Amino acid sequence: MLNPNAIPDGGTLSQDARHGPLPLLLIVLTVVTGLVDAVSYLKLGHVFVANMTGNVVLLGLAVGGVSEFSIAVSLTAIGSFLLGALAGGRLGSSTGEHRGRFLALATYAQVSVVGAAFVVSLASSEVSGGIPAYALVVLLAFAMGLQNATARRLGVPDLTTTVLTQTVTGLAADSHFAGGANPNFGRRLIATAAMFTGASLGAVLIFHVSVSAALAVAVALLLINATAGYHLSSSTAAWTAAK
Repeated sequence: MLNPNAIPDGGTLSQDARHGPLPLLLIVLTVVTGLVDAVSYLKLGHVFVANMTGNVVLLGLAVGGVSEFSIAVSLTAIGSFLLGALAGGRLGSSTGEHRGRFLALATYAQVSVVGAAFVVSLASSEVSGGIPAYALVVLLAFAMGLQNATARRLGVPDLTTTVLTQTVTGLAADSHFAGGANPNFGRRLIATAAMFTGASLGAVLIFHVSVSAALAVAVALLLINATAGYHLSSSTAAWTAAK
């Protein structure tokens, strides 16, 4: 019987032959992406904190005079994302030789920043404008830049955690119908479903509970990863070696 968690490169989603438990942990981060982008787009001025392709397009629309989008908010998100990616890159340069330890430290940092965003949302009666909105954009975009740099350094195929363009392209372009070998088909589908799930859950929580509820779920997921990272940081398994 086929394992429903099976992935093509030699393992399961929870234990990959080349990447250990990293695929599962990166899937969790992909859900977090959906949650925080739902918060930012729906409540923080129609901006993305994780999807920089979308932000560049929104910035272009704002420059072109579309009043629904804000030049200042888009630039704030892009700038803070870059700072987060810079922090992730520096962390990877100093600790990236052990992928488990690197993921643990990056997740500790990320949960702290998203936790700060959660506190800001609790302290603000209205987060859709003014200083609270900008504070949330800065914190969440920084966290997602850090996450993206972490996923990039870890190098697990088809799990960037913040963008799906190449993943969805691969589903079609590498399929048997296109003459390809259909590599990582299950992983690509799960990554797509994870972001969809995060965004859907985020929208439900935002409109029926609160922004704080959506951020609380994001923090909870990051804490799960941080706990796993703590245990993996001392692993000597082959997958922990930098690729």
